[in-house]
Amino acid sequence: MRASINRPPTPSAEEDRDKEPSLEEAINIKLVESGEKEKLMELLRERLVECGWRDEMKALCRAYARKKGRNNVTVDDLIHVITPKGRASVPDSVKAELLQRIRSFLMSTSRR
Repeated sequence: MRASINRPPTPSAEEDRDKEPSLEEAINIKLVESGEKEKLMELLRERLVECGWRDEMKALCRAYARKKGRNNVTVDDLIHVITPKGRASVPDSVKAELLQRIRSFLMSTSRR
């Protein structure tokens, strides 16, 4: 398996052939193939900018860089420190809207 800091390990070709995709993987495949995932990502970007979340995260990154010293901070450091705060601070209304859009998409694809 290949792994990355930002995503789960990618199964090798042999491992991939032997198992059926999980529900989460099947949903992700449908979202990607239909182009809906890109639409949802764009909606998420818009909502996070509108509510000030993006500016808040930018400010946290700048504050962390100032505290540690600009030359002593790596992208991995920022990801490690800011990601938990960022995920926790996404407004519930944004999460609810995205969840509703995903549910609607799944309902429309299950009827076909």
